[in-house]
Order: sequence, then C-alpha cells, then structure tokens
Amino acid sequence: MEDSGDKMATTQEAPPSAALKPPAPKRGKNGKPAAVAKFGSASVPIYRCDSGGRVRFAISHYRDGKRLRQFFTTLEAAKKEALFVAQRIQAGMQHVTDLKPHERDNYAKALQLLADSNIPLVAAVEDYIRARELADGEPLTTVIGDYRRHFKPLTRRTSVREVVDELVAARQQDGASKSYVSQLKTVLNRFADAFPGELLELTSADVDAWLRGLDVSAGSRNAMLLCVKVLFSFARERNYLPAERMTAAEQLKKVKLKNDDVEVFTPAEMTKILHAAPPHLVPILTIGAFSGIRMAELNRLDWSAVDLERGHIELRASQAKTASRRIIPITDNLRAWIEPLPRTGKVVRTALLHREVTALARALKLEWPRNVLRHSFISYRIAKVKSADQVALEAGNSAAIIFKHYRELATEADADEWFGILPKPGQWENAFEWDRRARVVTLPDSDGE
Repeated sequence: MEDSGDKMATTQEAPPSAALKPPAPKRGKNGKPAAVAKFGSASVPIYRCDSGGRVRFAISHYRDGKRLRQFFTTLEAAKKEALFVAQRIQAGMQHVTDLKPHERDNYAKALQLLADSNIPLVAAVEDYIRARELADGEPLTTVIGDYRRHFKPLTRRTSVREVVDELVAARQQDGASKSYVSQLKTVLNRFADAFPGELLELTSADVDAWLRGLDVSAGSRNAMLLCVKVLFSFARERNYLPAERMTAAEQLKKVKLKNDDVEVFTPAEMTKILHAAPPHLVPILTIGAFSGIRMAELNRLDWSAVDLERGHIELRASQAKTASRRIIPITDNLRAWIEPLPRTGKVVRTALLHREVTALARALKLEWPRNVLRHSFISYRIAKVKSADQVALEAGNSAAIIFKHYRELATEADADEWFGILPKPGQWENAFEWDRRARVVTLPDSDGE
C-alpha cells in the first residue's frame, strides 16, 4: 500500500486546505471510476491506474484535514476498503480509518458479535480479561462448562433462614417426632441467626468457625453438626445447592470423643440387670439388647409392629432413623421375655422410663455407656451370624461400619450366652422403689445406694 496516487473523491466537502490543490488527473476509461462504493449518502469512487504495465486500483479520502490515497492490486480489495471508508464518512468517524484492514475486520466482527447483547466493546474486553485472570489460565469454555454443570440445575438462590423454615415445615409434615423437630429448631435457628446471607455462599470454614465459637462440649458440637448436615442435605435435595459437590457441612468430620470406643455389657452384667428389672422396664431392656433397635426408634414403636407369629419386628420408614423400612428377627430369648407382657399401645409408654433404666444400673453398681444395648446387640450378633451385611440390614447401619467397629469384640461362645439370657423364676414379681425427683432406684433388701 502506497501514499501516492489518484485524486480523492467523496460526497463530503473538502477542507479549505485541500481546495487549493489541483486535482490529479482521473484514470480509467473515459475518465470514469471503475467502481463506486456507497453507504447511505456517502460514496467513494475507485479508479483504475495503469503504471509501467501494472494495473492498480486507487481510492482517496481525507483524514484529519489531509488527503490520503490508497492503492490495491485487485478491484475486490479496493471495493472492500472503499465501502469501509464510506461507512465511516456516513457515521462521521473518519478517524477510525487509520486502522489496518485486518484490524478493521476484527473490529467490525466484534461489533457484530456484540450487536444483540447491548454490551460496549470496551466493557466486553475488560470483562474477558478479568475472567481470564480469575480462570488462572484455564480455557473459559472449560470453566463455564463446569459452572453450568454444577450451578445450572439450581432452582433459585436461597437464604439460610428460608431453608431452615422449609426444612422444619417439611419434617413436621412428614410426622417427625416433636423432640427431633424441637432439636432442629433450636440448633438451626441459631445457625440462621449467625448467617443471614445465602446458603450457597457458606464454606466449611464458616460452619467450623461457628461450631467452635459456641463454647460447648465436643459431644454437643457433634450433635449440632449433624443438624447442620441435615440442613445442607435438604437444600441439595431441593436444588438449592449443587448436586455433584460435597456440601460445606459434609466436608466436616465429627470430633473424636475420648469415650467414643464401642462399649458393651457382658452376658453376666446384662443378666444381672434383667433379673432385677420390673415388668414395665423389660421391653426397653430386652428389645434394645436382643434386637438392636435404637432408643429413639424404640420410643416410636407400637406393639402392633411386634409380630410374634411371624417372628419379626417391623420398623416403618417413618420410625427408623435412616428413613427406610427394616425387618428385625425376634430371637428365641427375646420371644421368651416379651410374650408374657401385655402388648397394646406404645412399647415405651413414656420416654421417662429410660431414666429408671439407667438408675437401675447405678443401683446395681454398673456403668451405663452410651448406646450400650445397641452396641452389645451388634457385637454379639455379628459373632453369632458371621455376616456384616446381615447385621447391617437388621441394625439399620452400613456393613462397612459394622465391620470396622464391631467385628471380633465378642466370641461365638459369648454370643451364645448373650442370646441365651432368659427370665428367672419369679421374674414378673420384680419391683423396686423409684424416687423420680432424685432419680434413685431402691431395690428390695438394699440400702438404697
């Protein structure tokens, strides 16, 4: 491309300085332009020039008061440039014509791509550069693909308070126990007060810092974390959190408690407790010890679910902690314990009976470790049947947990002795004095210690 050439031709009036210059002679047949590029009211003629046996095509135009002439080897190239000049003249933007042709092509294409978005070119470029910086070198299409996969299914962004209210209402509608709903309310209302923003924005560090700042025992922290995990799982089920990612609560582990090891009663200790128990405590003790039902599940159980004829206890999904139906076999010794009892209504008439059970153990000078009846059942049951999968189905747990925590805690001989504990003669005449306020059991022929 050269700066020397033919006369400039345009519909615009030439600047005064240009009017003093004589026009260059026109080249082409009969002095007419070879072609004219038009845009709106602006037109730019294209002239053919023959020089030294070579054919060139020229256009002329003014920029910043100076005449510029451009030459091209083909008519198509000249037409393309002339059309661009005409567009700029029409728009009063002749100053843009100092871009190189390929730069103008890119500019025009960029404007075309942005035409439907109403985003200025500079804003689009700034946004792109910032996105590349945040992507840390990753291709933007990959980053956007990951974002769509994780966040596109979200139905809406919700606050912590909204999800808490929805969860509590759903659990009440599902028939969850009053104590469970009350626990959720107590813990999660505090959680919502601490985090008034969106649930999606919370990180595991936020949840951990909140738990550590409560100044509660490790056991209480574990219980509160469990409630928070329920909240996050519920939010993911409602598509308020990405389905394919661990939630902030799931990334946190329970605190390892000093007394978190599995502790069980020996057959002799269990026999001692049962043979001292009055009839109204027998269901709690025997169903817990010989079927492994959790105490919270036992509190929700009706005698109608205890089928002696078929030899099993049916725990409905609404009663089970895992929200899945469970069938638990009735062992021979469990049948011997519950068959003589009246079996109507609730198995445990009131949860206050659990206080009598632990007080009875104290009166017999026995400790009552956490979940001791369930732990005992699982330990002796796996020693008896030799199948973690079977025990997992009966206990409502995972085979991995059964295998990890309960395997080889008892021998088969211990198991035979455990599942061989039967009522003693005169069992159903047992009685004791119960001081509810002091939570003390006084056994017959005892000093009350």
